[in-house]
Amino acid sequence: MLIYGEEDLPKDAVFPPDLDKLGYFINDQDQIRQLANPQEDFKFKINKNDRWNEVQRNAMNECVRRIVLDRLHALSMATVRLPPGAQPHDRHVPVLCSSNLNHAKRIVVVFGGSSQDLGIWAYRCVGALGIYVGSMIDFAKSVLEVDKQGGDSDSSSCLDTALVIANTGQLVFHCGAGAAVSERTWHALPRQSAVHPPLKQSHRNIIPHNATSYEHVQCVFEGILAARGQMVDADAKIDVVGVAEGADGVIKYLAKNWVKWNQHISAMCFAEPHYRKHEWGTEHAADSHAVPAKESFARFISTRCRAYVLSAQPVEWPVPGTLEYGCNTYSSGEPMHSEATIVSCWRNMLQWLDKLHASPSYEEVELIIQEQVEDDGWEEWIQGEDTIELEE
Repeated sequence: MLIYGEEDLPKDAVFPPDLDKLGYFINDQDQIRQLANPQEDFKFKINKNDRWNEVQRNAMNECVRRIVLDRLHALSMATVRLPPGAQPHDRHVPVLCSSNLNHAKRIVVVFGGSSQDLGIWAYRCVGALGIYVGSMIDFAKSVLEVDKQGGDSDSSSCLDTALVIANTGQLVFHCGAGAAVSERTWHALPRQSAVHPPLKQSHRNIIPHNATSYEHVQCVFEGILAARGQMVDADAKIDVVGVAEGADGVIKYLAKNWVKWNQHISAMCFAEPHYRKHEWGTEHAADSHAVPAKESFARFISTRCRAYVLSAQPVEWPVPGTLEYGCNTYSSGEPMHSEATIVSCWRNMLQWLDKLHASPSYEEVELIIQEQVEDDGWEEWIQGEDTIELEE
């Protein structure tokens, strides 16, 4: 039997979160490219050992996170800790709020997916299309209309629309760093050796009232948006953008608390949602043919919400999904990668949310798009309208 001591085990992979030391730079198109080959973007597989690849990717992602947060802070976005009252040394999750939150008459709230870090849409798009595109920087500039004010990052305080960026992805607290991290980052944290398992999670890593994406959605609504007259204007209307699990959390929370929020939510848009209509728990969830009551949550979803999903059709093209999600469903213009869905369609979302904010009584007409299924004559055979001959 061979017995290895700690000193005999291979050391864990180490990569500094520094673009230059990792061998990358940012070109004039805001894309991250290799120093050795400026035409190539990030290379994930650099070693046959996946541990090296994962740690290197996390170092690159940390570089991107720092860049994105610096740029969002320059757009007057400030970090707010949840749960409310949490101190820097307490277990907390950071969210971003624009400086005009307490007096803006309109608030746009973004709930990302469980795999997205704060301020990031998709790392895939950061590498291929640029930092501004793959992150929420362009989105924030559009909501806050910074470009219309000559690029002045402080001008958003004079505008009537505020922005809140929730953080449904970083819900594990790393005590050593004193920061919330995502599950992917947790598995890339330093280990005792390259062959040791990931660090174990315990109650010390659970953030109070933010243990799950649903709890985080609830904490944002009740800890920030419900503080009317304090953190937000008493008459502010709220627009919601939900992505994947973030959309699910919003649906489940509002379905349970619609009486409290129905006068404050203006409209909602979802990208690649995972929920299904029958999961709402409302009186009309199970009956797709029932006509929702005028003030019901189901009626609101049907008339003032949209879903955008993976599709090879052009963006805004109506596609099947109304019976699944309870609202009209459209192509995002992204045919392949689910995390890139929001990148392709957020501008269309904002245009539609602008329209509904300006028209509080507007109701979208329900579209039922039939999904075409190739049955190769099976339906005709069942109905006896055709005879299928088997070739010998």
